[in-house]
Amino acid sequence: MEYEIVIGLEVHVELKTKSKIFCSCSTAFGSEPNSQVCPFCLGMPGALPVLNQKVVEFATRASLALGCTIHTSSIFHRKNYFYPDLPAAYQISQFDQPLATEGKIALTDGNIIGVTRVHMEAEAGKSTHQGDNILAAEFSLEDFNRSGIGLIEIVSEPDIRSPQEAKEYLERLKAILEYTEVSDCKMEEGSLRCDANISLRPMGSSKLGTKAELKNLNSFRAVERALEYEVERQTQLLDRGERVVQETRNWDEAKGITSSMRSKEEAHDYRYFPEPDLLPLELERSWIEEIRITLPELPHARAARFEQEYGLPQYDAELLVGSKALANFYEETVALFSEPKEVANWVMVEVLRLLRSSEQEIQQSKLTAKGLAGLLKLVQDGTISGSVGKTVLEEMFKTGQEAGEIVEKKGLSQISDQGKLEEIIAQVLAANPKSVTDFKAGKGKAMGFLVGQVMKQTRGMANPQLTNKLLGEFLKKQ
Repeated sequence: MEYEIVIGLEVHVELKTKSKIFCSCSTAFGSEPNSQVCPFCLGMPGALPVLNQKVVEFATRASLALGCTIHTSSIFHRKNYFYPDLPAAYQISQFDQPLATEGKIALTDGNIIGVTRVHMEAEAGKSTHQGDNILAAEFSLEDFNRSGIGLIEIVSEPDIRSPQEAKEYLERLKAILEYTEVSDCKMEEGSLRCDANISLRPMGSSKLGTKAELKNLNSFRAVERALEYEVERQTQLLDRGERVVQETRNWDEAKGITSSMRSKEEAHDYRYFPEPDLLPLELERSWIEEIRITLPELPHARAARFEQEYGLPQYDAELLVGSKALANFYEETVALFSEPKEVANWVMVEVLRLLRSSEQEIQQSKLTAKGLAGLLKLVQDGTISGSVGKTVLEEMFKTGQEAGEIVEKKGLSQISDQGKLEEIIAQVLAANPKSVTDFKAGKGKAMGFLVGQVMKQTRGMANPQLTNKLLGEFLKKQ
């Protein structure tokens, strides 16, 4: 039987505020365990919450960027459950009256993924288990520095139809959050985390299948791989006539499999009730509009502008705006070297290759827009060839030196002296008489071989256009 995949994502985003959502403790990452806590963070009886206005502002900003309806009245609730990293035995969250609802994210293929809701809540602490997993751990350590950091949870509609769409949705969501500067979105630090709900149903059916919730997804690639595995697992169960159990499953990155953790809780299991120590949150429409008008140019709008203003293909524009820092780097370079497509090619191929191999973001690297523009000018005016330019770029990336400095220091200037090139070509032809004969016999590959020999003799520094011209003239005389 053929099945339709139904996926919904729940994304938790730590907001980039200096203090926590209900107290003044610092949110700085990497401090000594339990050094940024207070009686409220630790769930002490009698400690009362005080709402951080900046959390509300950032949550509203993100919601507006997602096209959501902001509700002027929302309520905080207590979500009750027992776990060592939650000392109060409840999490302050929002339930049936969240901050925002009904947003959307458009994918490349035109599919629109609905955003059901965006709500605020307090982060839990962090458990570190001694052992392979929580069930086999000899003991666990608790760090409450993270406890109480302001979060938004962004819940999608079950509109996603493949693991690849799930990955693209997350990439686009992350870009929007980065552009609005509400979060640093560092998955390695836990400031952006995703849980995935997935079910299968017979193709053409409107009834949802039984879902599994996937945890421990710490990268976009992990989300895609875990969902691919789960599609195969659930397909095999259904094909055998067996039942898919509603449960929470853990993704094991090393083994590439999901495994059962616990039965999935329903909302009523959390015994939600309104937080008695916080008044309902009332927002003024004028305040919401003040935030709306400060929104930056968002990724989809920037991509459209790149296509119109710089004449870029859609693929190029979408790739460049996927990271705000990379898009800024591109525009800064174009301002200094006004060949938009040429800059795009170098950024998308060579710069991204170096960034990926070094596991860096563009803002962390030593390469500057001024540096790349300088390199491209040297290639354009024939001082160096494109292939040498790639070598120079690698050195710039490692050292931060300017292109001209590297070219001069290493003697990499392109050979455009006609007399010198004629001398080298004569030597190459004398050393390769068979290739000359092959060329006369109409074998086109012989020309490419001879050009390659000239480049080899000059260490790639021969002017390619002049080399081809002179070589053609020499061969006609043979």
